[in-house]
Amino acid sequence: MHGTPIRQTGPRFPLLHRSDQRVEEADWIGLLPPGRNLLRGLRASRRLLTVLLCTAVAISVQAILVLLPGSAKVRFARLYWCAMCRSIGLSVRVIGIPAQRTAGGRPIVYVSNHSSWLDILVLGGQLEGCFIAKEELRRWPLVATVARLGRSVFVRRQRGSVRHERDDMHARLVGGDNLILFPEGTSSDGSRVLPFRSAFLSIAEQPVTPDGRPPLVQPVSVVYDRLSGLPTGRANRPLFAWYGDMDIASHFWRLAQYCGLRATVVMHTTLDPRAFPGRKELTAAAWAAAASGAATLRQNRPAIPITAAGAEPAGETARPAYA
Repeated sequence: MHGTPIRQTGPRFPLLHRSDQRVEEADWIGLLPPGRNLLRGLRASRRLLTVLLCTAVAISVQAILVLLPGSAKVRFARLYWCAMCRSIGLSVRVIGIPAQRTAGGRPIVYVSNHSSWLDILVLGGQLEGCFIAKEELRRWPLVATVARLGRSVFVRRQRGSVRHERDDMHARLVGGDNLILFPEGTSSDGSRVLPFRSAFLSIAEQPVTPDGRPPLVQPVSVVYDRLSGLPTGRANRPLFAWYGDMDIASHFWRLAQYCGLRATVVMHTTLDPRAFPGRKELTAAAWAAAASGAATLRQNRPAIPITAAGAEPAGETARPAYA
């Protein structure tokens, strides 16, 4: 959880800038010696093959588990996401304690910042819950199959449209599932946390327990803080981010060429929606915790779960964790 502070000294890469001022990682990869390029290509090919084989096996197993009662399908989904992180060489460090739903207790809505498809792997391997996924995923080959078997809830991420899927999300919470939500509504470039949309937290206003209590909300910060075993900085952080019109295939191939990848997840203190005047205030508190935790990690400062006003009483307090 903690250790010796590490001075932030990122690797110095030659950068090529184009008219849109975006760093093109593929450009400077081409400047590496041919031998290193070959090794990177072999590493990426091996990881791609491992991911495809694991996914093929997992689809077959999960297709059976989703038809059976019990929580085996939830535990297996978490195992699959852990395997995906391991397959691409991504280690995950968790600071704080993920909230758990006890028997007859309140479900959890995990709300996290979002900068990459990697967030699915990282959070899916650490949290027991169903993802809230964008509607467009239904049309993506293979990804749509994995999302459906992972029991994702598909929503249209547009203002005023979330209410159409609210009943499905409410039914999941009442039925015993936790939900994993990205309230930014889109992915960012990894250098900031976009404002959370309060419409996504409308599910936190509804009673989901027999005694009429709403779910708890746990803010989460995710930052990719290691590349080749060294702290990431502004120059190489975009390697992890997936946003705009990027395609997932080329992004995976570029990322899979590296070793020493790490994501750090900070689980902040849970929030009780009943402690806030309204949904906007709850959303603001969740955003503040997630954004502050992410900023601390990006600056390579010791991170600790944030306890906001309206938070549930915390158990054992985590010590600050250095990079």
